Amino acid sequence: MDAERGDPAGPAAAVAERERLVRGIERGGGLRDARWRAAFAAVPREAFVPVFHDSVLGGYERLSGDDADPLRRAAWLRGVYQDAPLALRVDDEGRLVSSSSQPSLMALMLEELEVTDGCRVLEVGTGSGYNAALLTHRLGASRVTTVDLEEEITAPARERLAAAGFRPYVVTGDGALGCPSRAPFDRIIATCSLGAVPTAWPRQCAADAVILAPLGTGLLKLRVAPDGRAEGRFLPTPVYFVPLRTPGRAAGADGAYEVDAVGLGLPREALGDDRFRFLLDIGAAGLLPQEAYVLWRRERRPRRERYGVTVEGDRQWFWLDDPSGPYAWELGGYPNGA
Repeated sequence: MDAERGDPAGPAAAVAERERLVRGIERGGGLRDARWRAAFAAVPREAFVPVFHDSVLGGYERLSGDDADPLRRAAWLRGVYQDAPLALRVDDEGRLVSSSSQPSLMALMLEELEVTDGCRVLEVGTGSGYNAALLTHRLGASRVTTVDLEEEITAPARERLAAAGFRPYVVTGDGALGCPSRAPFDRIIATCSLGAVPTAWPRQCAADAVILAPLGTGLLKLRVAPDGRAEGRFLPTPVYFVPLRTPGRAAGADGAYEVDAVGLGLPREALGDDRFRFLLDIGAAGLLPQEAYVLWRRERRPRRERYGVTVEGDRQWFWLDDPSGPYAWELGGYPNGA
């Protein structure tokens, strides 16, 4: 056995792990588009996750591809190619700051983005750079822009992308403001959770553009009309992402509305139901918990795909079944003109 094949975290092992991951995503119903399958088969995730923090009792354990212990290197490589999200950065208080998303969810989102050759894509939330590499493999570097808030995230991502042969446009800045210098975009994809849709995004979109973004614990898919109005529904899949961070706002401030429903007298069957928690979180700005429960029961425990969002100028609202129907609630926006 040669040295390369003898290394439990070497190139041959990485290729085998990558092929295993792709087969697993396919068995789960993903990667139906051969071009996205080719991207996942070609882009080395290990190049973008040289270190991650594995969740263990009481905190996180650091795993690295340059560990002197071959068994720990092997554990690192297996972790890189698990179909699971990976913690990239954790702050001093143990809060997750940056992550690499679950690959099967990334595949679902990329396919739902409905890209075609020539599409110009803005990714909000660069993270490790892996998702940007997948987009670049599919569309080419000139068509992909990715933005994240801190140079501590974008600088290493830019270096890893270049080392792997990908050179999309990497921007350090407030993702809620988009990237006007690179607009208009045909697609915007966010890999961080929002509390509302930044109104700058539809304004930077071409007609018939698609915006795909986690809103609360739902995955929202909007289509932008020629007049700039963006509207669409949630996909059925629950999602849990690191919140979008903007200047002056702490991590978690831009995520889903969080409501402490304990002690509100709501039945356990509702509090334990993901469908109710979704309504409670997203509708918190305009819907009291007791009102949410009455509505939820009256409407037969609606699933995510019955809800949608409309963004029109500086106004946006969350609705059930019909954007002009009786069940609609205003959503707050982002400060500083976003």
